[in-house]
Amino acid sequence: MFEYKRTTLHQKRRILLRIWVAGIFALACFLGLVGRLWYLQVERYEGFAARADQNRIAVVPVPPRRGEILDRNGVVLARNYRDYTLEVVPANVKDMDALLEELSPIVYISAYQRRRFEQALNQSGRYASVILRNNLSDIEASWFAAHAYKFPGVELKARWVREYPQGTSAAHVLGFVGRISEADMNRLEESGDLGNYRGTSTIGKKGIEKTWEQTLHGKTGVEEVEVTASGRPVRTLQRTDPVPGSDLRLSLDIGLQKIAEAQFEGKRGALVAIEPGTGEVLAFVSAPSFDPNLFVDGIDVDSWRELNESPDYPLINRPLYSTYPIGSTYKPFVALAALELGVRSASLRIADPGYYELGGQKFRNAGGAAYGSTDMHRAIVVSSDTYFYSLGPEIGVDALHDFSKQFGFGQLTGIDLDGEKRGVLPSTDWKRRNYRKPEQQRWYAGESVSVAVGQGYNAFTLLQLAQATAVLADGGRYIEPHLVSKIRNPETGKAVSTPIEPSHVIDLKPENLKVVRDAMVDVLKSGTARRAFAGTSYQAAGKTGTAQVFSLRGAKYNAAEIDERLRDHALFMAYAPVENPRIALALIVENGGWGSTEAAPIARTVFDYWLDPERVAERERLIARVKDGS
Repeated sequence: MFEYKRTTLHQKRRILLRIWVAGIFALACFLGLVGRLWYLQVERYEGFAARADQNRIAVVPVPPRRGEILDRNGVVLARNYRDYTLEVVPANVKDMDALLEELSPIVYISAYQRRRFEQALNQSGRYASVILRNNLSDIEASWFAAHAYKFPGVELKARWVREYPQGTSAAHVLGFVGRISEADMNRLEESGDLGNYRGTSTIGKKGIEKTWEQTLHGKTGVEEVEVTASGRPVRTLQRTDPVPGSDLRLSLDIGLQKIAEAQFEGKRGALVAIEPGTGEVLAFVSAPSFDPNLFVDGIDVDSWRELNESPDYPLINRPLYSTYPIGSTYKPFVALAALELGVRSASLRIADPGYYELGGQKFRNAGGAAYGSTDMHRAIVVSSDTYFYSLGPEIGVDALHDFSKQFGFGQLTGIDLDGEKRGVLPSTDWKRRNYRKPEQQRWYAGESVSVAVGQGYNAFTLLQLAQATAVLADGGRYIEPHLVSKIRNPETGKAVSTPIEPSHVIDLKPENLKVVRDAMVDVLKSGTARRAFAGTSYQAAGKTGTAQVFSLRGAKYNAAEIDERLRDHALFMAYAPVENPRIALALIVENGGWGSTEAAPIARTVFDYWLDPERVAERERLIARVKDGS
């Protein structure tokens, strides 16, 4: 019995020990759990809370509405509209082919759209959103919204899309927007602007759209959205609205632009019209043109091939990029240089037998004409090459270079478009820098002969010729040509005008200026452009020009026997009215032949429209209403 009691006591002690050990273990576990909870809930709270929010809250960029572009009268040239798109994040799709097959019965996807989507997939990252289909109708958008749960990784979005309602009109001025490329991304990153383009798929590529990109783009907003584990949005927690881009009002008049463009139907060429005294560009024509709407979402292969392989080069901005010898339209400036430099008086007469001889070589008048005894006035009116041939060596190429440079020849005008070409205003220094062989670096007197009639090494843009004409019309005041006249702030609604101040003023003697102007008036009254400007209600001043495309090497020029693209260019420069110039222009019809018959009539049509009394009166009433705020 005693032995039994000892055994029971021993068992009780063992049980009690086990209870204590289990209790201590449980207490240790509980304390460990409390410690871990403390560590997670207190010590690591901020870090884990942020990570939880990152999983729960998606920060979505809200792209701004791009600023509109309008002409001087408020006509919309570039605007935006809302568009539904289907976008895919490849990382969230297990089987892309199966997804597309399942999606096709709900939303139509053409073969071209599928090819473009597959190309975009190859060019983007796995987590980048790629557009599968754009321009969804309301019905298509609602159908997809009802079935969206079936398609993880596919999202219906609304976006702003650029549109150019005027089509091909003023396309080279406006340019276009296109998808942001890798080169664009690198450039934005270098400039520190990449963050402002999150959520934006397009950027200005050409023209005003590119030059004024920062002004037009605006400021991207941010939206914090609560999402499910699958990424579906639940509710918006916080939103910072985007700031829309500023609206640009151009100096361009779309009515004048279309009138000028119509004159180039079936032709290749360029025209620039500027308002003397302000530097505002009124018309800017490059023919043929193109439709910028083709580039907004990426141009298709067939359209690109048609534009890129066209022998007429519609994508070339001719007034800005192309350089030409400007022929006789250069003569008023050469005459003014001779007067200002004291090389020759306006009254001095020289014999014009139809040619000028230098070093045994004869430089002949166009068409073989001979004008006899000729002074400066008559030489400009009848366009005597012989008279100006003789002026070239007398002035000297360097003196002519320094004088013409003041008018903008061979210089960047500073217009607010990208890619302007400088052209060539020759000089002895220019030739030394551009040729390697010593015999090529030397300047010959015969080269001065050609330069004085706008040929030879001369290569100017039509913009430079138009600018020089505007400066001449305004008495020597050089104001940089510009297209944007006003910038409207989207937040305040206030419009700020771009500054109009001359960069320099050419010191010209009034009596010399009068000689050249009077001769240019008579060019239109009784000279080479008399037929084109007969019966006008205004008085204009101008000069015709014909520029040789290739050397005939002494042979007689016969347009009918020469390939059309090797024929002479037809040029014209003018301003009107003479006493109070409101428009100055320069134009070229490529391979058009004579400036008097092909180019001058175009200028007459443009002047008639712009200076029409009824149109002027309507414009003045419009300006008055704007000033009154009505």
